[in-house]
Amino acid sequence: MQITIAMATASHIQYAEDICNMMSDAAQIRGTGIAKRNPAYISQKMADSKAVIALDSNQVVGFCYIESWDNQKYVANSGLIVHTDYRNTGLAKAIKKKIFLLSKQHFPDAKLFGITTSMTVMKINSDLGYQPVTFAALTQDETFWKGCSSCPNYDILQRTKQSMCLCTAMVCDLKTVSVKNLIEKPEGWEKFKRFLKYRKIRLQRKSKEFPKLK
Repeated sequence: MQITIAMATASHIQYAEDICNMMSDAAQIRGTGIAKRNPAYISQKMADSKAVIALDSNQVVGFCYIESWDNQKYVANSGLIVHTDYRNTGLAKAIKKKIFLLSKQHFPDAKLFGITTSMTVMKINSDLGYQPVTFAALTQDETFWKGCSSCPNYDILQRTKQSMCLCTAMVCDLKTVSVKNLIEKPEGWEKFKRFLKYRKIRLQRKSKEFPKLK
């Protein structure tokens, strides 16, 4: 494999439809956690140099892009996707590191956050310095939350008044990140797993208040 990971540009727009298809297929398999995006939206991210693409020769095998809200106070690395044939190879981790550094370059004073159901992404985020938070610590911009409407579990988010869902929220303050000293912190993952354990208990308790929450 000759995989290259680079900042996406307008020259990569030809791959936008393939990327959207990869996202759609992953969402169907996972059943949650990936909001739908159209080729025009992905193409714009490429044109704005706010995305990272992974290519094996002329085949797109991975992608992730940057979104921002609240006058760039909050940013997110969204739509992380890896081709099924390239999973469990470390590619997702490499893409996340690349998009993390690109986010720091574009938005050095922002809070970088994410919501995900993927344990793999949670582990990568934890290693990069993200901390688990409640949904109240995220942007309250309705444009962001509207992006969740295509998720099968959107009704949970609505019933809990955007206070919680099956996704886990994580935040990293880019102002405190030194790119030169960016190292993985294994102890952070152990702390995060304890958070997930208590979050599961909280979710179970919440399900009594919202009976349809399964």
